[in-house]
Amino acid sequence: MNAAFAALPIQHWTQASGAQVYLVESPGIPMLDVQIDFDAGARRDPAPQAGLASVTADMASKGLLARGAEPALDENALSQAWADLGASFGAGAGNDRMSFSLRSLTYPDLLDRAVRLAARQLGEPAFPEAVWLRERARLNAALKEANTRPATLAGRAFAQAVYGGHPYGQEMTEDSLARIGVADMRAFYGGLIAPCRAKVSLVGAVTRAQADALVQTLLSRLPQPAACAPLPVLPEVSPLAAAREQRIPFASAQAQVLIGQPGYRRNDPDFFALTVGNYILGGGGFVSRLTSEVREKRALSYSVYSYFAPGLHAGAFTVGLQTRPDQADAAVRVAREVVAKFVAEGPTEAELKAAKDNLIGGFALRIDSNRKLLDNVANIAWNGLPLNYLDTWTQQVGQVSAAQIKAAFARKLQPERMVTVVLGGTP
Repeated sequence: MNAAFAALPIQHWTQASGAQVYLVESPGIPMLDVQIDFDAGARRDPAPQAGLASVTADMASKGLLARGAEPALDENALSQAWADLGASFGAGAGNDRMSFSLRSLTYPDLLDRAVRLAARQLGEPAFPEAVWLRERARLNAALKEANTRPATLAGRAFAQAVYGGHPYGQEMTEDSLARIGVADMRAFYGGLIAPCRAKVSLVGAVTRAQADALVQTLLSRLPQPAACAPLPVLPEVSPLAAAREQRIPFASAQAQVLIGQPGYRRNDPDFFALTVGNYILGGGGFVSRLTSEVREKRALSYSVYSYFAPGLHAGAFTVGLQTRPDQADAAVRVAREVVAKFVAEGPTEAELKAAKDNLIGGFALRIDSNRKLLDNVANIAWNGLPLNYLDTWTQQVGQVSAAQIKAAFARKLQPERMVTVVLGGTP
C-alpha cells in the first residue's frame, strides 16, 4: 500500500480483481460517498452512435434484472428502494469516463443494504426496451429545443472546428439516437464495465478494511474476466493547422463569440502554470485581463471569460463572450489581441501575486464537504496524480513564476491559429 502521510492522507491499493481503490477516512459524520469510474465515456462512442455512453449511463438506473430469488425491479420500484434506504446511487458519463456515485449513512445495517443494492444496479441493469423508447422520444424533444438556442449552435460549431474528427467533437443528434438500441447499450456496458477497469474513490466514516470489503461487494456482480485486455488506444486531438473563422447568421439580440484551440491533457506538467495564468487571463472574473480590456475599457461585453478543459486528451482552450452583433468584430479583435499579448509577454508580478492570493485563499472551499473531497480524490485516481496532490496544491500554486506562465502559454497556445465562431446577426 502507498499512502501520502499528510493533512489529507489518501490510502491506495489494488484488489485481486485489478480494481484500484483510493480512500480518505473521514470519521466526523456517519456518511460515506463513493465514486466508481470506468473508461467508458463519450470518447468510446462509435461515431454513428454519438451519445451511446450518456444514454447507457442514464438507462442503467431504469430497472434491475431478476436473479435467483431476487425479483426484477422496474424504475419506480428501484427508486422507491433507494428512498427507503435514505441513500442514493446514480450514473453519468462525460467525455472520458462513466461514473457511478453512491451516498449512504454508515450505520452498519443501512450501509450493507445500500451497498448490496448498488451492486445489483451496477451488475444487473435491465435496459428495458419500453423505457428506452420513452427516453429516446424525450431526448429527441430536448435536442429539438436545444437547437433553437444560439449558445447550443455556437458551441457545436466551435467543438467541431476545434476537435475535427476526434471523439471529443462528437455530439448526440436525433440521427445518432435513432441508431442506438438496448442491445447496443448492453454490448457497450458489457465490454467496458468490469472490476479490473474500476477506479473506486471513497470518502467517509469507514476504515481501510471496511472499504476493501465494501468495494469487493460493489463489484461482485460484474463479470469477472480471466484477463483484462487493454482497451484500444484512441488518437490524440490534432493541432490546428491554420486560423479559421466561421460566421453563422442567427436572429438574436446578442452575438455568441467563441475563440480557441486544443489545449492540453490533464496530467500535463504545465497544469499549475496554466491554471494560475488562466486566472489572470480570463478565469478570474472581474479581475481578469479580458474583463478589463473587453468590458471595463471598451464596454463591448458584460461578461468575457477563458478556460482550459483538459482531459485524457487535449481539451479545448476557450475564450467566450456575448456582444451586440454590430460590436462583434471589435470584440473579437480585442479578445484576440489580449490573448496574443498574454502569450507573448506573460503576466505582471502584481497580477501574479493577486492570482496566487486568491487561488490559495480559496483552496479550502474546494474540499469543504465529503462530496467535494470525493471529486478531488476521484480526479487524482483518474488522472494518475500523486497521492499528496491536495496536500501540495497550495505550495505548487505558490511556486509558479511569471516566467513559467509565459513559457507554458507559449508551449500550449498559438493565437495565430485559433478557431473563431461568431453566431448572430446577418452574414
